[in-house]
Amino acid sequence: MIALAATAILLPFAAAFAGMLLGKRLRTPVVGGPALIACAPMAVAALVAAIVAFTLWRDPGARTGSLTLVPTGTFPIDVGLQVDGLSAVVGVMVCLVALAVQVYSVVYMADDPRYSSYAAFISLFTSAMLLVVFAGDLLLLYVGWEVMGVCSYFLIGHHWEDRANSRAAVKAFLVTRLGDVGFLFGIFVLGVGARTFSIEGVLARADDLPHATVTAAALLLLAGVAGKSAQFPLHTWLPDAMAGPTPISALIHAATMVAAGIYVVARVYGVFLEAPAALTTLGVLAVISMVGSALAALAQDDIKRVLAYSTISQLAVMAAALAVGAKTAAIFHLLTHGAFKALLFLAAGCVIVVAGSNMLRDYGGLRQGMPLTFWSMTVGLAALAGVPPVSGWFSKDSVIEAAQHAATHGAEIPGGVAWLVYLGLLVTVALTAAYAVRLWLMTFFGETRGSFEVREAPTIMAWTVAALAVPSAAMGFFGLGADELRPHLASALLALLLVAAGGGAAFVVWNRDPALDPARALGPARPVFARAFYVDEFYALTVVRPVRALARWVVEFDGRGIDALVVGVARGARRVGEPLTRTQNGNPQGYLTGVLAGVVVIAAVVVVFL
Repeated sequence: MIALAATAILLPFAAAFAGMLLGKRLRTPVVGGPALIACAPMAVAALVAAIVAFTLWRDPGARTGSLTLVPTGTFPIDVGLQVDGLSAVVGVMVCLVALAVQVYSVVYMADDPRYSSYAAFISLFTSAMLLVVFAGDLLLLYVGWEVMGVCSYFLIGHHWEDRANSRAAVKAFLVTRLGDVGFLFGIFVLGVGARTFSIEGVLARADDLPHATVTAAALLLLAGVAGKSAQFPLHTWLPDAMAGPTPISALIHAATMVAAGIYVVARVYGVFLEAPAALTTLGVLAVISMVGSALAALAQDDIKRVLAYSTISQLAVMAAALAVGAKTAAIFHLLTHGAFKALLFLAAGCVIVVAGSNMLRDYGGLRQGMPLTFWSMTVGLAALAGVPPVSGWFSKDSVIEAAQHAATHGAEIPGGVAWLVYLGLLVTVALTAAYAVRLWLMTFFGETRGSFEVREAPTIMAWTVAALAVPSAAMGFFGLGADELRPHLASALLALLLVAAGGGAAFVVWNRDPALDPARALGPARPVFARAFYVDEFYALTVVRPVRALARWVVEFDGRGIDALVVGVARGARRVGEPLTRTQNGNPQGYLTGVLAGVVVIAAVVVVFL
C-alpha cells in the first residue's frame, strides 16, 4: 500500500523531470510530444490512487511506512508515508482533477511555445500535493507544501511577459510565504513538544502537551492555512491569480493548493480539538471569508474572478465545518467542491476561448451554440449553489446541519461563535445562489452581446468538461452511507428556501432588462463589493507603501552613506598610494639608478659609522 502511494507521488514527478528534459525536443506535434509525457503518467497515477482507495475501502485502517530515519542529535526524524481513508479519497480527487487539467490543456495551450514547461510544472505541482496528502511526517508534508508554492509562482506567471501576470505571481508567492512562516514555526512547536514529527505521534501525544503549546502550535498552523487556502486576511492573492491560464485556475482552486490548507487541518484535527481558541479563530475567519467573498463575487464582471471569490467562500464553508467539529462534512464538501469547481473553471475556459473575453458583459445567448458547455456548467453552478440533487446540495447540507447542531447543543467553540457560523452559512447560501444565477443568466441567456461566432469549444475541451459534470452531479449520493452526511429535512428545506430567494432575486432583476447586469441592483454598494471592500487598497496603504518608502530610504542611505564611505576610503587609499606609483614608472634605467644610489648610501653609512 505504501509502495503504491509512493508510486502515485513519483509518477507525476518523473513526468515533470522528463517534460523539462525532453519537452522542447518533442514540441511538434503537441499530442505526440510533451502532452503524452504529461498525460500518460498522470493517468497511471490516477489508476494507482484509485487502487489504493479501493483497497482501503475493502480493508479499512491506516498504513504507515518509513522511507528513512534522519538522526538529529535529539530525537530522530522518521520520514515516511501514511495511507488511510482521508488521504486515499483526497489522493483520488487530486489525480483525477490533475488528469482532466492536463488533457484539457493539450488543446487550450496547443499554440503556446512554452507548453512543455507548463505541463511539467503541472506535473510537479500534482506530485507536491500528493506528497502533502500521503505524508506521514510533518516535515515531509512541509516539503510538498513549499514545492506547491514555488510551482504556483511559475504557473500563475506563465505569461510573464505581461506585467500584470508577473505581479500576480509575485503577490501569490509573497502572501502565501508570509503565512508559511507561521506554519513552519507551528510544525516546530508541535514536533519539539511531542518529540516527534510523525503525524501519528503528534496526534497520540497532543492531549499530553501543555495547553499553551498546543494552542500556539494550532494558531501558527492557521497562519499557513489562511495563506494557502486564501482565507481572510491572507486571501487577496487568489483573485489576482486568475492572471494564470484557465486550466491552472482549475487546478489551484479545485484540487491542489487551496485544498491543502483545509486538508492539513483535517489531518491534524486532534491538535485543533485540544485548542478551542484556534477553532474559535478559524470559525470567525471563516464567517468573514465566506460572507465577504460571496458579496464580492456578486459584483464581479470577470467570470474567472466570480469563480475565484466563490472559491474563497466555499473554502470558508469547509473551514466553518471544521470549526464546529464536523470534520467529515468538511472533507465531503472538499471533495464535491473539487469536482464542481474544476468543472466550472474549465467550462469558463471554453466560454473564454469562444468569446475571446473574460467579461460577463461580452457574453449572452451562448446556450444554443454551446449546448455541451451549457449543460455541464449548469450542473456545476447548481452544485455550487446547492440545488438538489447535485453533489453540492448534499455536502453543504451536512455542513449547515452540523453548524445548527453546534449552535443549539454546544460545541468546542463558544455558543456565540457557533451561532455566528450558522447564520453566516445561511447568508452565504443565499448569496451563492444569487451570484451563480447571475453568472448563468449573463453567460447563456438573452441576446449575444459580443461580435464572435457562437460555437462549441474544441472537442477535447468540451468533453473534458462534460466528464467532470458526472461526479459533480452524482458524488453527493456516495455520502448517504454515513449518518452525518445524510440530508436532514429541516436544514435542507431552509437551505432550499434561501437558494430560491437568492437565485430568484437575481432572476427578477435580470429579467427586467436582460441587456443589463443584475449587479446594478446593488446600487452604491456595488463598487465596494467589486473592490472586495478595498482590502487590497488598505494593504497598499498600510504595508506596501511603507515598505517601498523604507526600501527607497535604504537605497538612498546605502548610496549616500555606506557606499559613499566605501568609495571615500578607496579614494583616500588611491591618493596615499599615488606618490609611490611615481617610482614604479617602468624605466629600467631609473630602477638601476635607484639601486646604485641605495648601495652608495649604505656604503657611506657603513664607512661613517663603522
